[in-house]
Amino acid sequence: MTQTTKNPTHTQTTLVIGGTGKTGRRVAEKLSAQGRPVRVGSRSGEPPFDWNEPATWLPALEGVDRVYVTYYPDLAFPGAAEQVGAFARVAVAAGTRRLVLLSGRGEEAARRSEDELKASGADWSVVRSSWFNQNFDESFFLEPVLAGEIALPTADAVEAFVDTDDVADVVVAALTDDRHIGRTYEVSGPRLLSFSEVAAELSKVTGREIAYVPVSDAEYRAALRENDLPEDFAELFTLILDGRNSHLVHGVEEVLGRPPRDFADFAREAAATGVWDVRS
Repeated sequence: MTQTTKNPTHTQTTLVIGGTGKTGRRVAEKLSAQGRPVRVGSRSGEPPFDWNEPATWLPALEGVDRVYVTYYPDLAFPGAAEQVGAFARVAVAAGTRRLVLLSGRGEEAARRSEDELKASGADWSVVRSSWFNQNFDESFFLEPVLAGEIALPTADAVEAFVDTDDVADVVVAALTDDRHIGRTYEVSGPRLLSFSEVAAELSKVTGREIAYVPVSDAEYRAALRENDLPEDFAELFTLILDGRNSHLVHGVEEVLGRPPRDFADFAREAAATGVWDVRS
């Protein structure tokens, strides 16, 4: 649904695909706060948008000047590049040239989606993100945190977790400032953390023990099957295990001129909301 603009001088409508998700919701809110019209692209949107229903794409693009492109479940999944490329071509043909794609750091399969987007003739930007802090309070790590045990096949590998508000700020800049056309930005948090260090940070702010338990790839895949989740999620952990992302990148500073938010600050503020409270 297109949100009401606060500033009539902004007439360019932005389609935010996944506008109810972790980054999409924040991008929509930040654009609206600037008085920019926003259309949320989701199955429940008006008009609806569904990656698996190409007939929904053109109606969702009507009157749209620019698009924030996110793909669920992940750009590394089979078929993602073909769908992203097809959508980008539809958008450009409809007159919507400005496309900003959320991609993943170190995901070679995601590069195909980036290439498809660029080949469409769009005025493109790419934001390659590390894993989100908010995976621990808004997504698939929430239940393990509540249970007090994070069981993953990551051993002692490290990740530069990034805050979704930082990602959203970079995306909004890319959508609204033409200086970012043709640029690729990699974003991360300010330090590397292992999952055992993450568990320690969460234990500190919740006041209860949250343990990291290393498991094998086979054990993790079995757990995914038991919970009716795609086994392809296990592939994402190879990005951590092989060390390709075990260094910091500086897209947040480059675009926004400020440092990224630290995981400890995120954890403290999230804990204050009560999201990790366990009640007997």
